[in-house]
Amino acid sequence: MGDPTSLTPILPASLDFHQVVFGSEAYKQTCALRNEVLRKPLGLDLFSEDLSQEKDQLHFGMFDREAKLIACVIAVPQAADAAKIRQMAVRAGFTGQGVGRMLMRSLEETLATRGVVKLSLHARVTAAGFYEKLGYVRTGEPFVEVGIPHIRMEKSADIE
Repeated sequence: MGDPTSLTPILPASLDFHQVVFGSEAYKQTCALRNEVLRKPLGLDLFSEDLSQEKDQLHFGMFDREAKLIACVIAVPQAADAAKIRQMAVRAGFTGQGVGRMLMRSLEETLATRGVVKLSLHARVTAAGFYEKLGYVRTGEPFVEVGIPHIRMEKSADIE
């Protein structure tokens, strides 16, 4: 065995993407990850928010071989062919390894099979470049959401 203190990089290909059922144990993992990555750094607590509206949203996760959640994202249906992406988070220590890109591509492919071809999201301005590399374009002016600058972004995909 190698040095147990060294981190073994997780290759995105070794991760499993699947839908997460609201209220399930996996959903609780997504909430904990979203709280850790997206809320705590802002001095906020996801668990103080009303999460009941998430029941009708589509939750997805990227899991390692031991079923540990590595990344998650939510899609909110807006119309038969449109969805809003929200709350994308990647576990600390796994950023910069292609996990977020794989999560978003898997999400887009899954939504496309359901007829969704128009996607929108509110990106933190600091993350806009990530989404631009995935084909999202900035629309509108920056605005403040949860106390930090965001920008609306959109992407349309043609299904062949």
